[in-house]
Amino acid sequence: MQAINYYVIVEKIKEAPKTVAGLELTDKQNTDIRYIRANVVSVGENVPIIKEGDIIRYDKHAGFGIDWDGKMLYVIKANDIVLVE
Repeated sequence: MQAINYYVIVEKIKEAPKTVAGLELTDKQNTDIRYIRANVVSVGENVPIIKEGDIIRYDKHAGFGIDWDGKMLYVIKANDIVLVE
């Protein structure tokens, strides 16, 4: 699978659960996190700087998910990436 143009294919990295006063929040309750951490799987030919294997953060409302060989991957636009770790 290869991303094209300005698209990037990523796999989300599971974040450690957040706690408040010693109580662990579920994913549904943990809605204040705006940016999602992900591993870059494929990069389109028009995307500068970012390469496969980079760890990035992107807006949680960006892109869409696809099921590829039993793994959930996400296709986002390069403009939705806010930082590269």
